[in-house]
Amino acid sequence: MPRKKSLSPTKITTYLACPVKYRYTYVDPRGKLYLRAKSYFSFGTSLHRVLERFHDSADTGVATTEEAVAALEESWIDAGYESAEDMMDAFGEGKEILVRHIAAEQARPKEGKTLFVEKTYQFDLGPFVLLGRIDRIDEIEPGKWRIVDYKSGRETVTEEEIRNDPAMGIYQLILKRKFPENQISAQIVALKSNDRAEVSLSDEELAQLESDILSIGGQILASDWDDVIPKWKPLCEGCDFRPLCSHNPDYLGSIPASASDSNNLGTGD
Repeated sequence: MPRKKSLSPTKITTYLACPVKYRYTYVDPRGKLYLRAKSYFSFGTSLHRVLERFHDSADTGVATTEEAVAALEESWIDAGYESAEDMMDAFGEGKEILVRHIAAEQARPKEGKTLFVEKTYQFDLGPFVLLGRIDRIDEIEPGKWRIVDYKSGRETVTEEEIRNDPAMGIYQLILKRKFPENQISAQIVALKSNDRAEVSLSDEELAQLESDILSIGGQILASDWDDVIPKWKPLCEGCDFRPLCSHNPDYLGSIPASASDSNNLGTGD
């Protein structure tokens, strides 16, 4: 039997933002030739690696700010930065973020325990498997679990933003379907300020989300990618795949005159 297709929050949000970007990221192998390393991905991944160790009770090597900074030096990813100066500025910011986060965590009253860090779960929805990689899962009390997601580029977060975040909803959906006896909530931590907010979706909201995901997933699986016509949109600015789209006359005809860099598309050759 062929392996069942899998979809993740990243794949779903990419498709919703731009089906053409989904095609070149996940379907059409030509897209790999145009992908460029992104400094914000490198920065976020570097911080996540250290936070994974800090919150992992089985890892005793990162328990202090000094050990966290040393771990950041060891796990630092330098891909995607425009210059060595930019990279060093980012590294300095990363150290400051870790120092603030660890100080805040150590000052907070102890609340439950961390069950898992960087844990991947999957749930079979029938036509496809839904995947979710979760930064951290805490057990606040027996039967009450909290998903914790770190955002390295954010200063603030609100409950409404979490409620409308597809990934946070999908994480809750997967855990609730796999562990229906537990109450599940999701929290985002804005690492730049340690601001945080938390939301627990109701059973009705989760049921609606599951229906929506099934509908979107069906569209993705049924797509004929050769028939997807690229059209200009604001997110085209800076997109790695813009040279590929520029070969299509429909795309060129859709670019507004006011769009910046509209005459510098590249050939994709």
